Amino acid sequence: MATRLVIDHRGARHPEKAGRADNPIQRKPDWIRVKAPNHPVFFETRDLLRDHRLVTVCEEAACPNIGECWSQRHATMMIMGDTCTRACSFCNVRTGQPEALDAGEPARVADAVARLGLRHVVITSVDRDDLADGGAAHFAAVVAAVRDAAPATTIEILTPDFLRKPGALETIAAAPPDVFNHNLETVPRLYPSIRPGARYYQSLRLLDDIKRLAPGVFTKSGLMLGLGEAREEVVQVMNDLRVAGVDFLTLGQYLQPTVKHCAVARFVPPEEFAEYATLARARGFDMVSATPLTRSSYHADADFERLRAARTARLQAG
Repeated sequence: MATRLVIDHRGARHPEKAGRADNPIQRKPDWIRVKAPNHPVFFETRDLLRDHRLVTVCEEAACPNIGECWSQRHATMMIMGDTCTRACSFCNVRTGQPEALDAGEPARVADAVARLGLRHVVITSVDRDDLADGGAAHFAAVVAAVRDAAPATTIEILTPDFLRKPGALETIAAAPPDVFNHNLETVPRLYPSIRPGARYYQSLRLLDDIKRLAPGVFTKSGLMLGLGEAREEVVQVMNDLRVAGVDFLTLGQYLQPTVKHCAVARFVPPEEFAEYATLARARGFDMVSATPLTRSSYHADADFERLRAARTARLQAG
């Protein structure tokens, strides 16, 4: 069944894509099929988030794992609104002119984290190129609020690239989170068509700089596969990330959200993801998650415990 462009009272969700030719959505292979959510805890999680007027990337990015995650009370908060200033060709998040920041949002996020009883929370955001600091101070305010409301909860932030925003990363490093995540998304050759508003080496430097500013913070990054990348290009990105000191690599299958988004070049089989995981571990990543359904925040709580244990074991081994 074809997916149509989503329309609501604010108009087209992706107005910049409206004039593009349709890319028919391919049938997914059996290894990517997921069940529709029906667990009662899923609906409890949904209702709590709506009561707190919170946006989640789970819904906005049409994540295939939403049923599983919300049924375990795991939700990835998306702060600073639901409208992004970028127009990446892979992303289902609304694009346009965002509204002003909500000063009450950090407290609502913190209260939701406490009520959900999360051991680990992932907080992401839309890109906010309209803000002088790209939203860095708002990220820091959310981290501080969660620390106060749920001091036992570990915090992972998945940030934009803060392109041309001096001082933004220093604000984040002073917070600081337990995990700093910034996704490279794809290989450098594909940036002009997949991530045109970003710069590969800016994103790579961001990951390198946070290690310099906050050496104790775990760093994490990820790629989508199936966009037309070559194997050697993926391996080169792995090498670049290790030079930047990144601890945790995620690799997942790109899934086309609508007919107006870039097409899937191919569905990468599970055994190929397993091969990439082996290559990544050989390069020294403390943690690797590489499966077709892997996403940045998928199983993030359990993965964080494994990541922390892997670092401890490595340091003890000298």
